[in-house]
Amino acid sequence: MHLIGKGGDRFEGVREIAVLRGGGLGDLMFAVPAIEALAAAYPDARITLLGTPAAEALLAGRTDAVHAFEELPVHPGVRDSGSDAPTLDDFVRRLDGRFDLAVQLHGGGRNSNPFLLRLGARHTIGTATEDAEVLERWVRYVYYQHEVLRGLEVAALAGAAPVTLDPRVTVSHEERTAVRTRLGVARTLVAMHPGATDPRRRWSPERFAAVALARLAAGDDVVLVGDDSDRPAADAIVSEVRDQLDADQVARLHDVVGTLPLRELPAVLGAADVMVGDDSGPRHLAVAVGTMTVGVFWFGNVVNAGPLDRGRHRVHMSFVTRCPVCGVDVTQVGWTAERCEHDPSYVDEVAPEAVLADVEDLLRTR
Repeated sequence: MHLIGKGGDRFEGVREIAVLRGGGLGDLMFAVPAIEALAAAYPDARITLLGTPAAEALLAGRTDAVHAFEELPVHPGVRDSGSDAPTLDDFVRRLDGRFDLAVQLHGGGRNSNPFLLRLGARHTIGTATEDAEVLERWVRYVYYQHEVLRGLEVAALAGAAPVTLDPRVTVSHEERTAVRTRLGVARTLVAMHPGATDPRRRWSPERFAAVALARLAAGDDVVLVGDDSDRPAADAIVSEVRDQLDADQVARLHDVVGTLPLRELPAVLGAADVMVGDDSGPRHLAVAVGTMTVGVFWFGNVVNAGPLDRGRHRVHMSFVTRCPVCGVDVTQVGWTAERCEHDPSYVDEVAPEAVLADVEDLLRTR
């Protein structure tokens, strides 16, 4: 493939590369294609991912592109919290001067660029908003750009061409089989994640429940995934299923929300035939492990985070342009936009019937 964006020549003598990408699960997935591009362009280099503990839990042993992990310290705009995180001074002291190339894939650079520069790498690349300190090679951060392509445009500054547009996280056939055996799945398995970090991106539990009820009635198994923050939504779905279906059908609903270790999530999603979710980390991870998805998105987020193909992934968009509570324009997003205090769902105008139709179509054409 050709380089994306203005690109640049490869740097000479690069043996150690650092990639900065904190944030959530989805943020990490969007960075993986850029990391793979760097690994292909610099095959003799060792790539260290500077991230949260979730990065190692999800990627260790599941990608050949990352060779080591370093946990980020708590630092404004880089990592918000972490009780056992290293101190900034210790982090910088250990890594100072280690890297030949440091790559910033973490936002617009106002906080992440000065942080990266403290590591003393010979070469640096990344993005920059208008108020950010710039790196050796940089590209302007413009909010409305697909995050995968943004990362690949940064990698291209070091002469790294894309090798994939989708993140890739390996799940073995044995892992998939073990999950299905443990759950007792005989036919089709539908995974669901009824949550998102931003409450405005959440499809209501009753809509997820409608999809679950239909698939359970059709003879499928359904597994609910998520963390503790998704517990209320999962409880509402389970309650609807218990109220409306018989005991045999209820037994095919598997609720692992808040109990599944993060390192096991790729295998569970990989075992599913299709995954239904919001614009959320688990849905992006499902893409990476090769599972078909049906996603519910606010239309603006499709620009930055939507799946790229429709043979395996379907998107249902809500075209809300103003806050349903106060009427403020919500299309002006990004670091310069003011956010109102309201958190209604922006995506509840998406009908369960439309999502179900795409689940059925994907299962017919798999």
